[in-house]
Amino acid sequence: MKIFAAISLAKVLNEIATLYKAVAPEITLSFEFASSGKLKTRIENGTDADLFLSAGQKQMDALAGKFINDATRKDLLVNKVVLIVPQNSTKGISSFEDVLTDKVSLVALGNASAPIGQYSEEIFTFLKGWDIVSKKAFLASNSKKVLTQVESLTVVDCGVVYATDAATAKNVKVVAFAPEGSHKPVVYPAAVLKGSKNPTAAQAFLDFLSSPKAVAVFEKIGFVVVK
Repeated sequence: MKIFAAISLAKVLNEIATLYKAVAPEITLSFEFASSGKLKTRIENGTDADLFLSAGQKQMDALAGKFINDATRKDLLVNKVVLIVPQNSTKGISSFEDVLTDKVSLVALGNASAPIGQYSEEIFTFLKGWDIVSKKAFLASNSKKVLTQVESLTVVDCGVVYATDAATAKNVKVVAFAPEGSHKPVVYPAAVLKGSKNPTAAQAFLDFLSSPKAVAVFEKIGFVVVK
């Protein structure tokens, strides 16, 4: 069974897949992790998959009606957006507002097709500073790539990522959460695809993602599970 999932879910889904093997040993799970925007495009282009887990509603909304089984769609998880800096940073960056100042020469952000990039633009637009920030943005294709840029300690001064990605990193520190009300809620929807060759198995795995065992894994790295 083929599952398309936002790359910010890679670590947690691989762990859950191990648990699922004990529940359904006859099912082989194959994951493709990428930005939700890229996966949406692959679905629209006819790439075979059974289940889609997006890091944003926008990408799932674009597939509604034609590409997903709308009756199976559910909001699965909630995440947060944070500002990170290298562990040894001496720039004094402590807020999203600081990104608008001379403290930051280059900030790593997701690109416009990735949900993390869309949330980032919303935040800095809310702060009335997107014009400033967009001129010093180093763009990456997803939150994990942004994290890598900050961890590399080379070019960027800070980056905007999901809280769960920051929680798994060793060489960065979270200096701020996005201001309240500055972006749409970071909700991860999931749905079985209309073209699925294994719709029953896909639905069964989707149901398992709300089970107590799976919920414990999600919550361990900071996701909030939608009840």
